[in-house]
Amino acid sequence: MTTTNRDILRLAVPSILANITIPLVGIVDTAIVGHLSDAAAIGGIAIGTMLFDLLYWNFGFLRVGTSGLAAQAYGAGRKDECRKILVQSLTLALLATLFVWAIQWFFVNAVLAVVPCSEEAAFIAREYFYVRIWAAPATLMLFTFKGWFIGMQDTKSPMATDILVNAVNMAASYYMAVYAGQGVIGVAYGTIIAQYSGLFLAVAIMVLKYGIIHIGTREILAAMKWPELKRMMSLNGNLFIRSLCFMVVYVGFSALMSQYGDVELAVGSIIMKLFMFFSFFVDGFAYAGEALVGKALGMRRADARNEEMSATTSLHYVVRQLFNWSIGVGLFFTAIYAVLGDESIAIMTSDSEVLTAAEPYMGWLIAMPIVSALAFMWDGVYVGATAGIQIRNAMIWAAVAFVIGYVATYKWMGPQALYLAYFAHLIARVIYLTIEWKKIYDENK
Repeated sequence: MTTTNRDILRLAVPSILANITIPLVGIVDTAIVGHLSDAAAIGGIAIGTMLFDLLYWNFGFLRVGTSGLAAQAYGAGRKDECRKILVQSLTLALLATLFVWAIQWFFVNAVLAVVPCSEEAAFIAREYFYVRIWAAPATLMLFTFKGWFIGMQDTKSPMATDILVNAVNMAASYYMAVYAGQGVIGVAYGTIIAQYSGLFLAVAIMVLKYGIIHIGTREILAAMKWPELKRMMSLNGNLFIRSLCFMVVYVGFSALMSQYGDVELAVGSIIMKLFMFFSFFVDGFAYAGEALVGKALGMRRADARNEEMSATTSLHYVVRQLFNWSIGVGLFFTAIYAVLGDESIAIMTSDSEVLTAAEPYMGWLIAMPIVSALAFMWDGVYVGATAGIQIRNAMIWAAVAFVIGYVATYKWMGPQALYLAYFAHLIARVIYLTIEWKKIYDENK
């Protein structure tokens, strides 16, 4: 098997296009609420959205774990195994839904107890949450479908579902809020309609493209037996711990930045949004890495004797090519931010105080793309290799690096310490995963 640049782009570009549509949803939702109500409503919807971000972040393993396992089964030519992985992950998504519904009241009240906001904003956040929570089955099952499609070397299908979900969300939210008279909460109803629309399309693709017409109780029970489920649960457990460590970094950054005042918080928020815009592009290549690395390893394991040279060479080649692309994207955005960094921030705000306060942090914005490109690409490679222990450990070390970086420097660096800490967490991920790759590669020779 020889992986070409065309193969990489075939997988990466649809994911990039889908990622670019994601910010439009938040912009439209905020605009709808902003024209219908007051600041408290805008804040309430923002907090409600944050609640779901915090909740669903922890179930990212439904996508990530499914992707690597399905890619390896696909590479090995084991169609029954691909189907079984889909059944297992969809069943876990439904079990996760029951868990989410069971803890929803405790979760909402626990988060709102530590998030400062007015009573009116908290009321709207609760109302929004308790409506939108009914989309949980569709949301979590879409995680599974996206990972499974990627593992099947198919990023066009998740692109189609993502674009449909985002387009329907914008249209349905506007209709429900304005024309159906639901007001601010119409945004939540719009999200429900959008999520189930995406699920309907994913199921249609599963039937029409992959020929999986029926998943019965017998198949579910067989797939959920412990010997069959052990590998997936072990991988997902490690990925869950990874998600918690990610929250230490990302939630910690915003929470700690808030103590430096509204201006510094605004600067941090803008710089992180610019950084996340870059990540939409490099994530596309990370998804390609999940699919191609998993496929190469699956082929190797299917017939170690006949495929030893070609699959091993392929694995080395595909990893090298993926890093060439990700480094290229990182250097491109580094150049963009170096030349147009001030203009990029000016697009996000016209507040002169925020623009002035952002100037001391431009170096971090310029430097982060190239380092984060390496971290994100390694994540994709390791997910394809289903190296759950290494993925977990890398993020544990990264979270430790973030905490130490901040604690050791905040007294004399002030808010700059948070950017240093964030940078330290990226470097820790890159160093650990680079060192561990030789072990993973040797294990799969």
